[in-house]
Amino acid sequence: MSDLKHQTCEACQAGAPQVTDEELRDLMKEIPDWVPESRDGVLQLERVYKFKNFKQAWAFSNKVAQLAEDEFHHPSILLEWGKVTITWWTHAIGGLHRNDFIMAAKTDGLLD
Repeated sequence: MSDLKHQTCEACQAGAPQVTDEELRDLMKEIPDWVPESRDGVLQLERVYKFKNFKQAWAFSNKVAQLAEDEFHHPSILLEWGKVTITWWTHAIGGLHRNDFIMAAKTDGLLD
């Protein structure tokens, strides 16, 4: 069972190490509903959440936004009728850091 959602993001500056291929494989096991996507050469984590209507999707988006503010790590949030797409990556390093996996796990925890 993942303990990522119980961890806290660490301050991340330009030059911080991106996750290695081995770390990526191991961390993906802890967040199996997420997909690594490469956009313009930048590896990101993405998940689409489905809801019954816009109001539920909107409420979830607000929870993610509050989480992002609390952790001072901010995703891309795409809100649509009945779905929310969340994309995490670390802008400062142009790729994935352990923080992104922590935030993905915490995002999943918002559904509990």
